Amino acid sequence: MSGPMALEPGGTEQDTLALRLAGPPTRRDDHTLALRLPRRGPDPEAVSRLAADLADRVGPAVHPYEVAALLEAEGLTADEIRQRYGHTGLFSLAAALYEQVPRTFPEPPPTADPWRPDTVRSLLRGVLFALPGLAYLLTAPLWHPGRHTAALITAGLVSWAWGQGLGHRAHLRLATGRREAARTLLTGAPLGAALATACAVPLAGASGPVLAAAAAQSLYLAAAGVLLVLARERLLLAALTPLIAGAAVLPWWEPGTAVRTGLPLLALLATLAGTGHALRGALATPAAAGGARPRLRWSLPYGLFGLAAGVLVLLEGRRDPYAVIVLTVSMGPAEWLLYRYRGLSVAALRATATPAGFLLRSTAVLGGCLLAYVLPLLPAAHLTGAAPAPLLLLAATLWTALLLQAFGAAWPPAVICLAAAATAGAVALLHLPPGRTALPLCCGAAVPALVACALRLLGRPARHV
Repeated sequence: MSGPMALEPGGTEQDTLALRLAGPPTRRDDHTLALRLPRRGPDPEAVSRLAADLADRVGPAVHPYEVAALLEAEGLTADEIRQRYGHTGLFSLAAALYEQVPRTFPEPPPTADPWRPDTVRSLLRGVLFALPGLAYLLTAPLWHPGRHTAALITAGLVSWAWGQGLGHRAHLRLATGRREAARTLLTGAPLGAALATACAVPLAGASGPVLAAAAAQSLYLAAAGVLLVLARERLLLAALTPLIAGAAVLPWWEPGTAVRTGLPLLALLATLAGTGHALRGALATPAAAGGARPRLRWSLPYGLFGLAAGVLVLLEGRRDPYAVIVLTVSMGPAEWLLYRYRGLSVAALRATATPAGFLLRSTAVLGGCLLAYVLPLLPAAHLTGAAPAPLLLLAATLWTALLLQAFGAAWPPAVICLAAAATAGAVALLHLPPGRTALPLCCGAAVPALVACALRLLGRPARHV
């Protein structure tokens, strides 16, 4: 093998080298092969291309470690990072991408309006507020004005005030659970009905039918309040079907005394049965864990506002009875606008960057919602023959007070409305000369005060967060 044949092309030595290359390489042969193969370095543009591909995910990162986690999730190996991108490791490449891609923080996707109102439910509630008046229409020929009417009015005012306070307390308990709210209603509603009936006893005198009517009215208002708090409006509508049927046939048929008293009594029994069914279902729900019992004084201003609102509506009813019907039906749209105000205020908060800008937008939202509520009442007042100014001022007073209550500011509207009701009521009781103008003047003074409170309290962004 040491002779000349070893150096000749195609000889034995050449064949031996070919066999070595074809077989398992040794360390020395590995080094020799590396010297013979062309060396491949990293591509200078590879990092730029990777940054462009991942820009939408690298841009929102707040630290290179987030980019490193992204690269690891993409499946990049250490060899690939060294050979293709020319970096010593994962964190080195992540830092390069973090520096190369500008920071971007996209806006979160728009969410659904949490205060979107239920239009059908709001309209239905407005109708339900007015439907009990059909009972008075059916039984009107059986009544005599005087002390009997005063007994019903007194019982109604007490029921209204009690119902407002009880409704607030029950809604506070709803935050804990339906079972807790039902227990509050089960205790408070019968107590309120008994209190309202007891207040009517001195004015009813020895008249058993008047006292029975006051008791029936108090029981209905208590039961209907329970159904409304538990959001069982359709059940209440079904219970009032006898009243609707009786009032519908009055233009063509004169019912007797039995029908005039039987239909309201049937509606009352159906309402009580529906209330019992709703309470039984709510009490069957699992009890919530924890939850502090709300204090009674928290609901006091809501009850006082209910009393003041009842007096104001009563004084308006003495002037224009049909105005009360219009006002009662409008309570449904009023609730709808309360939800719209909250939704529009949240939108205004997102669209402004300064407190002054939000105050300006909040003022526009308040003015727009208030006008949207009172302006449709203007043609309704003309259709019913009611005086427009007192009706619109009273409606504005009630809606603005309800708006403040919806945000937990209960004492300012209670005090302002109580002052207006006390002044207008005193003028009416004493038969002073300005008796016909006392109500619009009192409401005209209450509206600016309530609007000022609303702007002061609700013009702050913190109230809407």
